[in-house]
Amino acid sequence: MIDKKELTSVIDKALEGSKMFLVKLTVSNDNVIDVQLDSVESITIDDCIAVNDAVHAAFDQDVEDYELTVGSYSLTEPFLVLKQYEKNLGGEVEVLTADGHKLKGTLTSANEEQFTITVSTKTKIEGKKRPEMVDVEHSFKYDEIKYTKNILQF
Repeated sequence: MIDKKELTSVIDKALEGSKMFLVKLTVSNDNVIDVQLDSVESITIDDCIAVNDAVHAAFDQDVEDYELTVGSYSLTEPFLVLKQYEKNLGGEVEVLTADGHKLKGTLTSANEEQFTITVSTKTKIEGKKRPEMVDVEHSFKYDEIKYTKNILQF
């Protein structure tokens, strides 16, 4: 079976100097390898081929007997790594908290420990007759949520 740490090292080296990053890597017991990439910009088929070629150069397919798929991570899938949060700063996201609450708002900050979204909420303001829309910030540690994902608007 192919060592996942060695494989990750080969992929990271292939991605050096590019705006791409590894989001998800799975290696099954029968050596079926799935590499999911993301990028600050776009990912082309040539980008995927370059990573594919780097893996094939590092691991002899006849010896290791593996199946390899390299592709781009889906826009509709939940974020898995910090770089995805950083890439989507200023964008609309949906967050499902660990206790089951869904929030939709703008991703305003992200770091190693937590991220923040701003949600427009109708709030009764003292001295006003009608509720007004107010921006409320919500910060979450990554272990306090089930997922964060893009809201695609057309």
